[in-house]
Amino acid sequence: METIDCAVIGAGVVGLAIARNLAISGREVVILEAEDAFGTHTSARNSEVIHAGIYYASGSLKARLCVPGRKALYQYCAEHDVNHRRIGKVIVACDDSEVAGLKKYKAQAEANGVDDLRMLTPAELAEMEPAVRCVAGFLSPSTGIIDSHGLMLSYLGEAEDHGAMLALSSPVLGGRVLSNGSDGIVLDVGGAEPMTVKCRTVVISAGLKAPDVARGIQGIPAATIPPTYYAIGHYYTLTTKSPFNRLIYPVARPDWLGVHVTIDLGGRVKFGPDFEWIDRVDYQFDERREASFYKAIRHYFPGLQDGTLQPGYTGIRPRITGPGEPVQDFTFHGESEHGIKGLIALYGIESPGLTSSLAIADYVAERLDQG
Repeated sequence: METIDCAVIGAGVVGLAIARNLAISGREVVILEAEDAFGTHTSARNSEVIHAGIYYASGSLKARLCVPGRKALYQYCAEHDVNHRRIGKVIVACDDSEVAGLKKYKAQAEANGVDDLRMLTPAELAEMEPAVRCVAGFLSPSTGIIDSHGLMLSYLGEAEDHGAMLALSSPVLGGRVLSNGSDGIVLDVGGAEPMTVKCRTVVISAGLKAPDVARGIQGIPAATIPPTYYAIGHYYTLTTKSPFNRLIYPVARPDWLGVHVTIDLGGRVKFGPDFEWIDRVDYQFDERREASFYKAIRHYFPGLQDGTLQPGYTGIRPRITGPGEPVQDFTFHGESEHGIKGLIALYGIESPGLTSSLAIADYVAERLDQG
């Protein structure tokens, strides 16, 4: 049986950030990825937005990690030539009934330490985003867009420069905890050359499959492993030239930010995501959703012409609470939660996971150092 210091399970943006952090600190790191490439699920199927930290409950891990994570990410991108743009975002109320929600967003953001928001006058809104119909709005100048693949490639490169190894097509099929982790954790790894490895430290950062991976490791208390839920979102793209100068977000419902406007680094406009619960990981695009997209978009962009939307892609959120339940915060289980030395399990790492990735990596490293 091979023995290694640290296994990071999952090579999405968060797993790669954690592997980078641990490798730079001098740890021997192996990244185990079930797919044949890194970042093929949630990390590659999102809005590619650098979030300011507006929507999250005060004191939550999402709020506490998004704001420092965003600042660290902008600095990292500048220092490592990762393509990004601080494009800004306008959050809008389309009618008087949404103004209270808009003000609540601004107050929440300021409580989270987002200190650069600015309410816009009707004249400013009309000048900045003439295609948008709204009655009120505010500007978030710290919101940006990023090349998520380029970011992951940079994280991986730095991790490998410090000795980390990436093992693709290497799914963790099961394992067992030895003496509550004091004697290590054994992982059974599949692939073309199946192997069994004994690890001093294991980080489960498997995104959509994190609870499934944890359930396969004997010794992790079942009561500490959350259930698995999947929520799919569709994105449509605009076939005409962008009428927007910034990202546009309407006032949304509690569990979903709504069909918003994202502009990618190539200038293409994407609308989405929508929201639907599903029972398995399936990225098939449901073109029957087109009519609902036109209706939602025209709420704030009445100039949208028929026939100008085309199917883009879908993404799936890794949820650990289901329909009718409050959205769960980022969840990190270490020794104090499950009683196992050397194990950190990450659950429900959805948005703003990409924005928070460097801060999440710091947080995980601190939890490991604390035992």
